[in-house]
Amino acid sequence: MNAITSTDFHFPGQVSKYTGKVRDVYSISSDYLIMVATDRISAFDVVLPKGIPFKGQVLNQIASEFLDATADILPNWKIAVPDPMVTVGWRCEPFKVEMVIRGYLTGHAWREYKAGKRFLCGVPLPEGMVENQAFPEPIITPTTKAAEGHDEDISREEIIARGIVSREDYEQLEAYTRALYKRGTEIAAGKGLILVDTKYEFGKKDGRIFLMDEIHTPDSSRYFYAEGYEERLARGEHQKQLSKEFVREWLMQNGFQGKEGQQVPEMTEEVVAGITERYTELYSQITGHPFQGCESENVLARIEKNINDFLQTL
Repeated sequence: MNAITSTDFHFPGQVSKYTGKVRDVYSISSDYLIMVATDRISAFDVVLPKGIPFKGQVLNQIASEFLDATADILPNWKIAVPDPMVTVGWRCEPFKVEMVIRGYLTGHAWREYKAGKRFLCGVPLPEGMVENQAFPEPIITPTTKAAEGHDEDISREEIIARGIVSREDYEQLEAYTRALYKRGTEIAAGKGLILVDTKYEFGKKDGRIFLMDEIHTPDSSRYFYAEGYEERLARGEHQKQLSKEFVREWLMQNGFQGKEGQQVPEMTEEVVAGITERYTELYSQITGHPFQGCESENVLARIEKNINDFLQTL
């Protein structure tokens, strides 16, 4: 199966197209967005040179399930999923921050902690913690949402002081973030997983806050297997995890962290196949049912037809 790494559709009523790191987003009139989850993969804010077969379908379908599973907490942008790789939803005015919530000291937070930092986004970090240890309470460490390049850590106080988000809205975003993370951890626990950390994006439509984009996918979240977590922690071993962190680790082992002058290591067929396997494993683990890869002779033609058919119903 070939990976879909780019699209170039022209739909009735289309007013613009935005190409993100992973998604191609088509604006239809002023009301709707068509979000195509491609098979592109990014790490350290760099799009890697090869796509990962079925990755887009995995991300889109996990996000769709979690949007449905959290719709009682707040409204979300999803209207329909006309294709395994596509979500059509409401166009919202996005807040210019991503709400990152961390239940455990790992990944970026651990790298900062290991370097001696004891504040992250203005949040104090306890002394004496070890990698992958749970925080006493989950912490929210927002980032600015960069149109290009790296997102940057920012504190709650700075977001409000700079007028990026009003105090009233930001307090509501924090409350929604904690409620969504709580629901995500409960669902994960039922599947033998720990939702370690994740990020959410929000926007406004008609004066109301909406949940946008993907949630609880391996691109936006990190999962540990619950079984053996305590034993591995006590021995100081790496946790068995399902997330994109293994891609970052492979890149770092091969001398790449997205810095100027560094070259992305060769992505062999074995590397690509291994990443596909990890993504589909997470899908099966978190949803509780096996992944059914939607294979087509011409995936782009299938996507275009399914979207056009759906647009006729709007």
